[in-house]
Amino acid sequence: MVTFTLPAQLRELTRRHQKTIYSIFFDCVKSTLKDFGLNPKKLDGEMGLTAVLHTHNRKLDYHPHIHVVIPGGGINPSRKQWKKLSGNYLFNAFALAKVFRARFLSALNHHHLGIPHGTPKQWVVNVINVGKGLPALKYLSRYLYRGVISEKNIIKNENGRVTFKYINSTTKQTEYRTLKGEEFLYLILRHVLPRGFRRVRDYGFLHANAKTTLKLVQLILHVKLEAIAARPRAEFKCPHCQSSMVIRIICHAERSG
Repeated sequence: MVTFTLPAQLRELTRRHQKTIYSIFFDCVKSTLKDFGLNPKKLDGEMGLTAVLHTHNRKLDYHPHIHVVIPGGGINPSRKQWKKLSGNYLFNAFALAKVFRARFLSALNHHHLGIPHGTPKQWVVNVINVGKGLPALKYLSRYLYRGVISEKNIIKNENGRVTFKYINSTTKQTEYRTLKGEEFLYLILRHVLPRGFRRVRDYGFLHANAKTTLKLVQLILHVKLEAIAARPRAEFKCPHCQSSMVIRIICHAERSG
């Protein structure tokens, strides 16, 4: 799993131009990883990427970053060859950060968005081996189909103040944060994405339009997929004999007036 994080100096600019900068963020992450994978000295092939945008840390502060889950290999479609990573090493994190920073700042200039004063020269990219990837997928799945904070983490709501708990990523200890009700709501609303914006995106042979390449990967790796059984249609049963009923016609009642 590779994590790209925007420095603190860019967060206010990002919050003011969310749709544009989030799109830049995804594009720069994709292009950086794609080019590293195509390098003949690296994988020399097309990788599959699943990228997820997060806008908050565990304390719910505004902290935009993108997690990318990457299979441990790449496909060269022309040679119909799969190249597997050797060992636990993917790419050099410092080299990734350097290229990503250059592309991101160039994109900001292209969109006529000024680069904030004090933007650091060194950015943070974290590359970690997560084994077969299941731990990373479980970790990311928690953020996809629920809100910014789970209700069970909200401990108290009394006298206009809200207390919630979180796990400190450094100490791994549970800590608590108490805010005024309006401050808590403001904290939550800062993480509402622009309308229609997708926080999860697939690239490479995992993209929806790359089904042919994905089938080639599955063929080379001898992946056998179980057939998905069709879901049975719901039945309407007779309340008297419990036999299945057949719908012959559906009538819509007209509204009066």
